[in-house]
Amino acid sequence: MSADGKIADRARSAARFSSSRDRGHLERQVALADGVVFGAQTLRAYGTTLPVTNPQLLQQRQLSGKPPQPVHLVCSRSGRFDPDLRFFRQSVPRWLLTTPQGAPDPETTALFQRVLAVPLLPPSPASGEGETSNSRRQAQPSLDWATVLERLHKLGLKRLAILGGGELVASLFEVDLIDEIWLTICPLILGGATAPTPVEGLGFLAERSRRLQLVSVTPVEQEIFICYRVEHQ
Repeated sequence: MSADGKIADRARSAARFSSSRDRGHLERQVALADGVVFGAQTLRAYGTTLPVTNPQLLQQRQLSGKPPQPVHLVCSRSGRFDPDLRFFRQSVPRWLLTTPQGAPDPETTALFQRVLAVPLLPPSPASGEGETSNSRRQAQPSLDWATVLERLHKLGLKRLAILGGGELVASLFEVDLIDEIWLTICPLILGGATAPTPVEGLGFLAERSRRLQLVSVTPVEQEIFICYRVEHQ
């Protein structure tokens, strides 16, 4: 993210302002995971995902008994995508998380090795408690993440990396299902009231905020790598 906490500019363009060192750091996190999850807007912005290409990381996965690539799971309520996105030509296992209403047509289904349809839950009252009728944003229904994680666990996906965007991260924070958060602070200012941040959604009131424990801080050249452990409620 930028030094002022933005993960993209006001046009929500793909964020390509981090260093090659940061991209290598991200690849190491991806290589540790059984599956990586990202939202449909993130996929549409970038058009691709991040596969493991580092030979050492590929060897580590092989020695751990893992397949070369983690499963790449796209989260989309509609299940509709441009089939010409480069993502659909990348050599990674592709799964789709969607709703029964958003189950895609056969042509889209053919783009994924597996489609998991999970019902939506009503908005959680926790994050929006105390909001006035003049609030600019309304809480949105979320996937039943407890069911999602149970099904993924049974399918062998026990360690997940959530790659964004902010709405997806917020929905998992709302149900207390994030264990760690990794941030890279990059040396630029983006600003903008509508520019996205790492955690979007309706937001939390201060007394219900998610508390963190600092695990590590590593400055490398012009960037700062931070890891927090989430205190579960």
